[in-house]
Amino acid sequence: MQAPTPAVPRLFHFAAGDHGQWRIEKILPVIGETLALAPKLAISSGDFSAAADKSTWVLHGKTSNDRYVERAEKTQLQNRQEGLGRAHATCAALIPIRKNAAWWALTQDERRAIFEEKSHHTEIGLKYLPEIARKLHHCRDLDADQPFDFLTWFEYAPEHTAAFEDLLVALRETLEWKYVDWEVDVRLIRAS
Repeated sequence: MQAPTPAVPRLFHFAAGDHGQWRIEKILPVIGETLALAPKLAISSGDFSAAADKSTWVLHGKTSNDRYVERAEKTQLQNRQEGLGRAHATCAALIPIRKNAAWWALTQDERRAIFEEKSHHTEIGLKYLPEIARKLHHCRDLDADQPFDFLTWFEYAPEHTAAFEDLLVALRETLEWKYVDWEVDVRLIRAS
């Protein structure tokens, strides 16, 4: 009898406070309000209730199935993207995003058309792989109301900072971003 495969963590917590693997360099409001500044960011998975009281703020997200991508796009992304946690990728960004009610009133195929056919989200992202690794966390999939819809985590080496800035500019100029009503940009350096 084969042993069961261990479950891969899907629920993640991003907690700003006095402890964590990442040092917060700056927090910039892009659209809407900012988040309170704290010295560090801890990322954990699973149960988090015990440490929540000691945090300045905590954001929760869940990894999920890929949405809005077709098989060929997913294959391209998988073939080009490297994983998180690379030793040389000491810079990171946590970008929480909330989209407005008009976005969520659209059907899945209408959102796909804006996301890919009009905004070319995947095509833009592919230009910056494998230098920039990313993981998307969905907040709307959680039971409790969350302030954001998505938490996007990026990691990259210091020499790829300009490329990361170019990626953000390109994405923020798309039609898709017209539906964003709250975005915060949290920049981090791996704590030693």
